[in-house]
Amino acid sequence: MAGPIPDGGRAASPLFLTEPEIRRGIELLYFGYSNLTRSIDAGLAERGLGRAHHRALYFIARRPGLPVGELLALLAITKQSLGRVLTELTERGLVETRAGQRDRRQKLLTLTAEGTALERELYAALSTRMAAAYSSAGQGAVGGFWAVLEGLIPERERATVAALGG
Repeated sequence: MAGPIPDGGRAASPLFLTEPEIRRGIELLYFGYSNLTRSIDAGLAERGLGRAHHRALYFIARRPGLPVGELLALLAITKQSLGRVLTELTERGLVETRAGQRDRRQKLLTLTAEGTALERELYAALSTRMAAAYSSAGQGAVGGFWAVLEGLIPERERATVAALGG
């Protein structure tokens, strides 16, 4: 790795709540996330898929049997948008839907073998980038990074995120 961005340093200023420090955090979050997700865009595009498809695959992989309503809440998108994504993933043989045991109206989502293989391939590309960044930053920085990201999640949504495990 090339190391920290020039004049970014490794430590935040003691004045970390000032506009320049906050803007720097926003910019690093934006560019970091953009570059992370760009690492899988080509693989998705080759299959005619986009980031919304990837997010659905990712969370279904994390929680096989995930109810559609819970995926809707996790992704915070409209029913119409999710419907399009799930229809396409189902038609491509990547996701299966089955009725719930207690409530037959409930739709439970699971990846097919092909969907699992695709999600693992995408995860491998993302995890390589994350592992390299974690390794470069060190254990203490990773904990601080997680704490900042958790602070961005509204309190009422933290239990949902914690339920994903990890």
